Amino acid sequence: MFAPLWNTIKRELRRLTSRRIYVTMMLIVPMLTAMFFIDLMKSGLPLPVPVTVVDMDRSAMSRRITRALQASQYLDITRSNDSYHEALSRLRRGDSYGFFYIPRNFERDCLNGSQPTLSYYTNMSIFVPGTMSLKGFTTTAVVTEMGVVKTTLTAVGATDAAAMSVIQPVVIDSHGLNNPWLNYSVYLNLSFISGVIALLVMLVTAFSIGEEIKRGTSPRWLDTAGGSMLVALVGKLAPQTVIFSAVGIACEALMFRFCHYPLNNHALHIILAMVLLVIACQAFAVIICEILPNLRLAITVCSLTGILSFSVVGFSFPVDQMYGGIGILASIIPLRYFFLIYVDQALNGIPLFFSRSYYIALLIFPLLTFPLLRRLRRRCLNPVYVP
Repeated sequence: MFAPLWNTIKRELRRLTSRRIYVTMMLIVPMLTAMFFIDLMKSGLPLPVPVTVVDMDRSAMSRRITRALQASQYLDITRSNDSYHEALSRLRRGDSYGFFYIPRNFERDCLNGSQPTLSYYTNMSIFVPGTMSLKGFTTTAVVTEMGVVKTTLTAVGATDAAAMSVIQPVVIDSHGLNNPWLNYSVYLNLSFISGVIALLVMLVTAFSIGEEIKRGTSPRWLDTAGGSMLVALVGKLAPQTVIFSAVGIACEALMFRFCHYPLNNHALHIILAMVLLVIACQAFAVIICEILPNLRLAITVCSLTGILSFSVVGFSFPVDQMYGGIGILASIIPLRYFFLIYVDQALNGIPLFFSRSYYIALLIFPLLTFPLLRRLRRRCLNPVYVP
């Protein structure tokens, strides 16, 4: 058994080094992706967001509002427009992501109790800057309202303490657990980078198996493995497992060691999760090849599944709030369990025992390949490529 396995491994190593596509997909693309995302989100969010202010009042109060907007960590006042239409035109051209409108006689109406209206407009077609500008505008508007109420109450004889008890009867003290900086890159980068690695693992696995059938070399591949489909798969995928695992661990080291992402548990826990993710994704691709032993169809299904995994595994939206069918789809994608392990082990730092089901789920994927090994072996012995 060991001689056929070793011969298959040597054969696969020759194939991996003879074609540049393997080097590109297994080494260059994942490392460039990791550096791209880390550099893109090195500040957490693209802040501050450029916005404009339309001050039609030009009073002391409106100038205080403008200074409050400029002091916001989310906003950058790039220009003060003289009219609503000019600000709206800049928003439509994409020169700003929103504008804050202060109407005429704003200060006078506030002091008279006439309930003036502060308006702000944001471009939500680009989600992140639109959301950040909306948050900055809303915070400033609420603070302005509280300031006006406090001024009114103190003017009728209320003390500062009594006025504050009316304005803010409950003081909220919030703490962000495990990611106190509320840094989006901590939450998203490892998920995105691991998702790209998972996609590449499935594509390379499906390509390497499907190419054998397409080129008619699968009988020679099986003969090298002593006629055993299991030995043939292990020998073919073992070098890829080592390379992808090393690349994944290098990406983790880049984030946790050099970028100082929070790692609230032993590093071996997340390293083991990466190795199991690679093996599970290879097994998933093998299952696809067993069901669809065709290079074109297998790569298409793996590509579709890998791309959909970014949306359905719960990075940006909780799975339990999705439609039932989408939740079922998330449960059969290996990346879902890696994401849960990352949250539990790296961010929350809970004991490994409580994440055991996710590790076991990743280990189940290789076992699911066994029932269809005979089907793949028959196709490899009689390779018929259907374009």
